[in-house]
Amino acid sequence: MADSRRKHSAEFKREAVRLSREPGRTIGAVAASLGINRGLLQRWRKELESHGAEAFPGNGRLKSSDEEVAQLRKELARAQQERDILKKALAFFAKERS
Repeated sequence: MADSRRKHSAEFKREAVRLSREPGRTIGAVAASLGINRGLLQRWRKELESHGAEAFPGNGRLKSSDEEVAQLRKELARAQQERDILKKALAFFAKERS
């Protein structure tokens, strides 16, 4: 039987990273005391360093930069559809005139 994955809140992750950065504490010791894998704690540290306040958005939520990219992709797809429709209409009316 497969083990289910544990979910940790953003607050838990931030606190774990804070603890791992305290002087005299190692990543391995903090991870062991919290019952998590050392590599997981290292990943959380990297994510917090690179994304700052936007780190750990939660299940199914996108970071604001990712949301903007998704919105721009939707707009681009719509503009491309409109362009294709206009091309087809132009070709249709050009044939009709001939």
